[in-house]
Amino acid sequence: MQEYAGRLKLVLKHYPYRYRDYSSIAAQATEAAKVQGKFWEMHDLMMEHKKLDRDSLIGYAQELGLDVPRFQRELDGKVYLPIVDADVALAKKLNFFQTPTFVINGQVLVGERPIEKFRELIDKALAKVEQQ
Repeated sequence: MQEYAGRLKLVLKHYPYRYRDYSSIAAQATEAAKVQGKFWEMHDLMMEHKKLDRDSLIGYAQELGLDVPRFQRELDGKVYLPIVDADVALAKKLNFFQTPTFVINGQVLVGERPIEKFRELIDKALAKVEQQ
């Protein structure tokens, strides 16, 4: 994103793994943090600590300085579950069943790939746009 600053748009969609106990609540937690301006910070803490149970998520919210009672209320009330469910429905509609899956200007990349592959597709897409 830094390399192509101002030329790319990143859209993240949730696809919680259905066989992992806490993946749905973790996705909801990122959305709850997002409304308080800390989506990526919450994401990064979850990836760093790898604990996704409710108590850990609340601890991360405290660590980030979020409004914890609000965060907890929204998490317990499943306020953001419809967003997560809509993302899952979209993935199924597009026949995406693996994470990570990336779409770059219509080109699908499944799984982890070297950065060079991303650059190749991004450069090709940007060249096409610049020709128009």
